[in-house]
Amino acid sequence: MRFLLDTTLLIDHALDRYGAPAVVERLFSEANDLYTCDAVVAEALSRGTDEDIAAIEVLVRALEYVATSPDAARWAGASRRRLAHTSRRQLGDAIVAAVAVDLGATVVTRNPRGFEAQGVPVLAYGQPAAA
Repeated sequence: MRFLLDTTLLIDHALDRYGAPAVVERLFSEANDLYTCDAVVAEALSRGTDEDIAAIEVLVRALEYVATSPDAARWAGASRRRLAHTSRRQLGDAIVAAVAVDLGATVVTRNPRGFEAQGVPVLAYGQPAAA
C-alpha cells in the first residue's frame, strides 16, 4: 500500500505520543510505499526543539520525498474552493491531500476530518486533536 505520512505523525513520532511510534514501526515493517511531501516537511520542521527537529529529520530521510506536482497544486486549489464554506482546512492540508490523491496514497494522520472531507483515504491514529 501507499501511505503519505502527515505532519501530525512526524511530530507525534518525534515526541513519542499518541501511539505514533507504533504506527510508524508497523508501516515500516510491512511492504508499504511510504511518502512525505514538501508541505509536510515544511510544517513539521517549522517548530520544536533541536532534539525534536533532529528526530523528525531522521524519519523524513527514511521516507520517499515527493514534490507537489502542478496537477496536485490545481487539485488543492479546487478542493479549497469547493470546501470554502464547509471546511477550515489550511492550505498545507489541501496540498497534502492533493499529493496523496496524485500518488493514490492514504494519508496517515491524527486529524482525519479535513482529509476525509476532501474525499482522501485516511489511516487515523491516536486521539483527535483539539479543534
